[in-house]
Amino acid sequence: MSFLIRQTLVYAVPLMVVALAGVFAERSGIINLALEGIMIFGAFMGVLFVRFVQQWGWFQAAFEAKNYLALQGFCALAILFAALMGAVFSLLLAFAAINLKADQTIGGTALNLMAPALVLFFIRILANQNTLNMYTGDAASWFMLKKAMFGYGRKDEMGFLGSTFVDKVYVATYICILVFVVMAIILYKTRFGMRLRSCGENPQASASLGIDVIKMRYAGVVISGALAGMGGFVYVLTTANCSANGDVAGFGFLALAVMIFGNWKPGNICGAALLFGLFKCIAASYSTLDINGDGVYALKNLNINTNIYRMMPYVITLVVLAFTSKSSRAPKAEGIPYDPGMR
Repeated sequence: MSFLIRQTLVYAVPLMVVALAGVFAERSGIINLALEGIMIFGAFMGVLFVRFVQQWGWFQAAFEAKNYLALQGFCALAILFAALMGAVFSLLLAFAAINLKADQTIGGTALNLMAPALVLFFIRILANQNTLNMYTGDAASWFMLKKAMFGYGRKDEMGFLGSTFVDKVYVATYICILVFVVMAIILYKTRFGMRLRSCGENPQASASLGIDVIKMRYAGVVISGALAGMGGFVYVLTTANCSANGDVAGFGFLALAVMIFGNWKPGNICGAALLFGLFKCIAASYSTLDINGDGVYALKNLNINTNIYRMMPYVITLVVLAFTSKSSRAPKAEGIPYDPGMR
């Protein structure tokens, strides 16, 4: 059970953050279909940062001395850099949608097509292969928390809570949870968040009250890009051994589904992300999943084709959207270019 909960969080937390990224953009009035592309770009830039810092040897002494606090600081810097690069990449969508008044759906699709091509191009130049890996070691040895760090021996037990939320987890997961909570509070409990949401409902009315709609929409898209870039890097850090190959397994599109299912509300998004994360966890590790801790791998023993399990998260997405999309209420002005003269 500890393994199931731990792995569900591994998949659910990046999904949760990227879905919130979509909320920020759409609450400001911009449809951000480019979440997949921004995740891919942010993942690449985060891995590139880790690779270069390792190559320069900045944290090698900390790694050899087992200075785990410094290594977690290194991880936080990589997350920050990925978020920054995601924000920069999202400016392409913001400029096209806000200044050029281009079709936002086409703009987002264009970025989704450009990101993997751009990433693979740079990976081929830098590494002469199709995957960019860490310069040395692996993600677990550099960034994963282990019970030995807290004075426990290999055979010592940490209890249910320790085994679930401390042993073999990444601090990056908790950083994402903290960011999700803080950004949700900013969106719904601050003056800035209220102004941002008003621009997605009635931008002309907002402008009449002195709110700069263009600046608020830029803010929404940039914050969205930062969260999506962060989510992309955390996803590859925790599930792909901190490697980038121009793919995030469709998590950007799953995040859009989570956002719609959650009705653009952080609390609902959290529940939806946990649901999809659970099915993604089952799809990825059904053959080694011991639910009751009795040594019986029940899902493996069902002898169901592997591809059925792999399809489950996406089939569930389609089913959920089919039943919930009609009752979902999107921001009224999303996707509509802002025209100051319109009333």
